[in-house]
Amino acid sequence: MGILKFSHVFKSFGEGLEKADVLRDINLEVREGEFLAILGFSGTGKSTLMNLMAGLETPSKGAVTFKGAPIDGPGPERGLVFQSYSLMPWLTVAGNVALAVDAVHKGKSKAERAAMVAKYVSMVGLGHAAERRPAELSGGMRQRVGIARTLAMEPEVLLMDEPLSALDALTRANLADEIEAIWEQDKRTVVLITNDVDEAIVLADRIICLNPDGTLGQEFPVTLARPRDRAAMNHDEIFKELRANVTSYLMDVGIAGKAAETRNLPNVTPRHALPQAVAKAQESATDERYLQYSQLHKIYATPKGPLTVVEDFNLTLKKGEFVSLIGHSGCGKSTVLTMTAGLNSISKGAIKLDGYHVEGADPERAVVFQSPSLFPWLSAKENVAIGVDKVYPKASQAERQEVVEYYLERVGLGDSMDKAAADMSNGMRQRVGIARAFALSPKLLLLDEPFGMLDSLTRWELQEVLMEVWSRTKVTAVCVTHDVDEAILLADRVVMMTNGPRATIGKITEVKLPRPRTRKALLEHPDYWTYREEILGFLEEYEHGAHKKKDAA
Repeated sequence: MGILKFSHVFKSFGEGLEKADVLRDINLEVREGEFLAILGFSGTGKSTLMNLMAGLETPSKGAVTFKGAPIDGPGPERGLVFQSYSLMPWLTVAGNVALAVDAVHKGKSKAERAAMVAKYVSMVGLGHAAERRPAELSGGMRQRVGIARTLAMEPEVLLMDEPLSALDALTRANLADEIEAIWEQDKRTVVLITNDVDEAIVLADRIICLNPDGTLGQEFPVTLARPRDRAAMNHDEIFKELRANVTSYLMDVGIAGKAAETRNLPNVTPRHALPQAVAKAQESATDERYLQYSQLHKIYATPKGPLTVVEDFNLTLKKGEFVSLIGHSGCGKSTVLTMTAGLNSISKGAIKLDGYHVEGADPERAVVFQSPSLFPWLSAKENVAIGVDKVYPKASQAERQEVVEYYLERVGLGDSMDKAAADMSNGMRQRVGIARAFALSPKLLLLDEPFGMLDSLTRWELQEVLMEVWSRTKVTAVCVTHDVDEAILLADRVVMMTNGPRATIGKITEVKLPRPRTRKALLEHPDYWTYREEILGFLEEYEHGAHKKKDAA
């Protein structure tokens, strides 16, 4: 039986020439007691759909009903969990949950309301932190408070609008497992909006995709037995097929064809390139040991004494190799990267690039950060040109301009070169950051979770953009990531780090998948699942406190 129903719903914003149609002819029935996931990406109208269910928006046309009655505003029978936590910073965990309990359950006694608060705080695993304030909690804990607060209203339908998207991968996975366990206890109707395919499959009975044009797309029933163990699902043929089908559908409807190539790269030499005779003489000596980490340590002084964050990190990269660094939050991945970039001093040991010790920052080592750090008042072209002008001092202005435009076109910004960074989406800004890094013709490309702030589809698209541009340059690259699929897709080797402090290399997996790689091809390759299981197994082992130190080369 349907508890929530959409009948020929349209939703648009603005008037006349400014009118934007967000949702078109939505027909949807949410069954009582089911866990439904709506899977879509930025700009497809997911949050608008959720706001219509919550009564925060009304349809432009058509009807949205709850148990047969039109929804004309918010109500306690429909509890909403937002992407942001919206907690009262001056109240404790229990105090924040009590706000909802006191507002909705006024008829209950003070003791009954206190018992309800304790029950739901405990249900989300925060019994030990009931008296802490939001400032004392991690992002994952704050989101748990938001979920507890909504559950405490005891709504008939729980509406969750990307509740986990701001969290790191491990916290996100753990919290998704908790949400599934809570739902199993209560069997309440749940509608989850997400952009994460794995999250949708782990949690839902049914997945419905939302197309970029605001229409409902394909529906995928999820028949996997509950509870769903992520490691076990890696061996499940139903999971593999479902994951591949959902991913393929989303990529087919969501990723437009690449722009035609209209520019060629000029024949100009960056200032950090070696003279040809010197390069030839050094070639045999350094190509196999192009980037070397030798007994690398990072030690910080603290009031309690020295704190060793990274210890005895040993690794050698060949010229043109792409390595992914993966591990849990706090394992020192970014510390290794910032030392390699010359942005963080080396406490002990050494890093050598192309035969020379790394000392201080240099354009020969280009960095792409999670946030691309653009000058907001400058255009895409101007942001990229800043570095190019310094790196190619002997090139003409026209040649330098060609370098800038070539890489901006390669990352899909051929039509947006003159757009100010302030007017760009996060995905577009990150494209500018990637173009800027490649335009420096670096000896080494360093990527620090470059797609961590982006939704899944934008992340997938930019991973393929990165692979396509990298395949032209074959620049030696190190990428810090927390995303297992990203690590496998990009790398020749995946280097796994143990938990900090005193973090080091725990394991190295060589990825022998053929290049060029695409996400679709990855999911269809039988060895992909073996690599995935190996890396997930390592991360799971270290999640539970294992700490084994191993040297690697």
